[in-house]
Amino acid sequence: MTHWEVHAVKYADRNERTRADSFLFDDNHDAPHAMDYYMWVLRRGAEVIVVDTGYDKAEATMRNRPIRMEPSEALAPFGIKPEDVTTVIVTHLHYDHAGGLHLFPNAKLHMQAAEMAYATGPCMCHDTLRMPFTSDHVCEAVKRLYSGQVVFYDGDAQVADGVTVHCIGGHSRGLQCVRVLTDAGWLVLASDAAHYYENFMAQKPFPIVVDLQNMLDGFATLRRLASSPDLIVPGHDPLVRQLFPVGVAPHITRLDQGPIKDIPQ
Repeated sequence: MTHWEVHAVKYADRNERTRADSFLFDDNHDAPHAMDYYMWVLRRGAEVIVVDTGYDKAEATMRNRPIRMEPSEALAPFGIKPEDVTTVIVTHLHYDHAGGLHLFPNAKLHMQAAEMAYATGPCMCHDTLRMPFTSDHVCEAVKRLYSGQVVFYDGDAQVADGVTVHCIGGHSRGLQCVRVLTDAGWLVLASDAAHYYENFMAQKPFPIVVDLQNMLDGFATLRRLASSPDLIVPGHDPLVRQLFPVGVAPHITRLDQGPIKDIPQ
């Protein structure tokens, strides 16, 4: 089986954060703690799978969370046009992962049934749980459903040879990670099952959570799925760009050959 290339594509960052924004029960809660925002691109020959879509400048303005580049601009170094992408894996429907769905009009969305039920169900009556979602993004997923462009999964499933998804939940009810066969072994894109290395390495939960047990259990699932812990790639950690080599552009990091440095303990 031919292995996949995997690329982390940074499109935004938010540096005016503290550790209290990233970890429950952290003693050093006032210390600065930056966050990067990524999309991911899987390539194997002519095959392309995009994992999550980022969010655009309109969403950035609405939330006062600026982006460095539009998702389409971020993908340009690959020669990828969003309208040509036919497969998008949606790890979950939070604004920073599904805010660009409308930019990929010809893609089938691959997601967990639990995530659609969560984002359109009674949990959204609570402001705290609803906060990371934007109704337009959820409505875009529903529109895609009614046009036959959504593939639902219930737990573990194969999207393509060498690409599987696994429902973890915790941060969002239907959050799924993505497992990819690479030259370095089975690599796991954790998405928000682990925002940072420290989440799964030190068993520190992220504060935005719908099911704390699922989040904690998910840290062990990530380890089980990956060939080694250094092939677990957190969803928002700036360390990713230090541990893996630069890709085809300064904002792109190549993941599939493995890290070039050890994860700090």
